[in-house]
Amino acid sequence: MENHETNQPADDGEIRAEKLVYGGDALARLDGRIILTPFLLPGEIARVETSPYRSGLLTGKVAKRLSDHPERVEARCPYFGRCGGCQYQHARYPYQLDQKREILREVIRRIGHFEAPDDIEIISGYEWEYRNRSQFHFIGGELGYLEARSHRLCPVYSCPISSPRVNEVLAALQEMRQDRRFPRFVQSLEVFTNETDAQLNVRAERPVAKRFFEWAAERIPGLVKSSLDYPVGRYVYRVGHKSFFQVNRFLIEDLVRLVIPDAGGDFALDLYAGVGLFTLPLTERFGSVLAVESGAGAVRDLLFNADRAGVPVQAAQSDVARFLAAYDRRPDFVVADPPREGLGKQVVSELLRLKPPRLTIVSCDPSTLARDLAPLLQGGYSLQKLTLVDLFPQTFHIESVAQLAL
Repeated sequence: MENHETNQPADDGEIRAEKLVYGGDALARLDGRIILTPFLLPGEIARVETSPYRSGLLTGKVAKRLSDHPERVEARCPYFGRCGGCQYQHARYPYQLDQKREILREVIRRIGHFEAPDDIEIISGYEWEYRNRSQFHFIGGELGYLEARSHRLCPVYSCPISSPRVNEVLAALQEMRQDRRFPRFVQSLEVFTNETDAQLNVRAERPVAKRFFEWAAERIPGLVKSSLDYPVGRYVYRVGHKSFFQVNRFLIEDLVRLVIPDAGGDFALDLYAGVGLFTLPLTERFGSVLAVESGAGAVRDLLFNADRAGVPVQAAQSDVARFLAAYDRRPDFVVADPPREGLGKQVVSELLRLKPPRLTIVSCDPSTLARDLAPLLQGGYSLQKLTLVDLFPQTFHIESVAQLAL
């Protein structure tokens, strides 16, 4: 085998994929060492070129696949295998879901050191055209996604997991970037849409002139100047340029129904509340609702959304850990939808101090979910239900909802 200190590929080796792991790769062993290889399915045999990865692991590149899994299919996207956005287009969708459930179990066992419930429910929707938000990078005059584990650009002219409206805007941007009026110092353009209106968020090395957005409005019908209104169930949410919102247009209502408890109470706390996706419907079940969110723009959107809906909401603009450290009222219910980093030790400690009888965690990373759940379970909570909500078909990302009770 190769010397770890070099970056030269090793000689080809033959591997049999054992299982899929979080991140999208297939795990196999070569001469006693673990090798992670993308675009293989469990049981498939392939010849690979290997390179050092990290922590003594190898990463593999398929030179020739020698066998096919019965669930293997042809990828729908011509960029699959080069673009870093999708990892599972080579597998049938029901098989993707089964694999994600097993990956969730394995991560919880390995990191949390406890067993996930036997009956992990899966909520899924249409596996294509689901993304209402997509970010395209602009490098070397081209527009597209980054290649996997790379800063190289894969030019993209359509994306099958992005919604039709996102693809319409992408087509317009691809034409615009060939015009001399298109600023060369742009780094990325993010498109967000409710399938009628579209919002364009531009990241650049310096401010982009107003005339660019005026030109974009001419080329992109329905382009909004600032915030975008997104309807979910009986509520409409104003979403500003810097505010977070769920990206799967088919499953947002399902996610809200799952998170909002059937039984209400006097007081609910919504942590990492964003623009109020859960805050507003919580007012239907609880006498008072307090939302905690660190982003100033998101708090403004949340209060606007509550006022427009005519529902009573209190909001605190604060870091969640700092807020909880100074808070003493025991809520009847807490929902927490943290970023990928999860709750963290301090927030978990404060929740154990407050001891809300019901706690729901919405997680976009099973590793941090497992890390957060372990001390909560040791502190007296029981995991009542764990649900995998597949907000990101064709990708390795796993969204899950953990419902706990004392």
